[in-house]
Amino acid sequence: MIVKGLGSVIGTDDHLVGDNFESRRILLARDGLGYSLHDTIVEAGSELHLHYKNHVESNYVIEGEGTVENVETGEVHDLSPGTVYVLDNNEAHVLRGKTRMRIVCVFTPALSGKEKHDADGSYEAS
Repeated sequence: MIVKGLGSVIGTDDHLVGDNFESRRILLARDGLGYSLHDTIVEAGSELHLHYKNHVESNYVIEGEGTVENVETGEVHDLSPGTVYVLDNNEAHVLRGKTRMRIVCVFTPALSGKEKHDADGSYEAS
């Protein structure tokens, strides 16, 4: 059984802080589950250009409002608490925070926690 609290991540190497986001990486590849679990903050007014070419990402919005745009199709979807969006076809996307958002994210395969976004917003293959 694995039991962790968010407090055990804050301020450690598993807590990545950028200019307009935070990724609190709660479960990672080293936990041996095949997926990773992240508690992510997206700041109001931010615009994140992302493209996870090597991972499927499932997202559950628990606080705040924003939009996610599919770059290929131009479709824009509103996000609010209770909304799930899944990048099941490795879609390039733009995440925009209208207000400060909090999102629970699951990556498959699991991230190691050492990844950094490439120029195109992706991570290397695990």
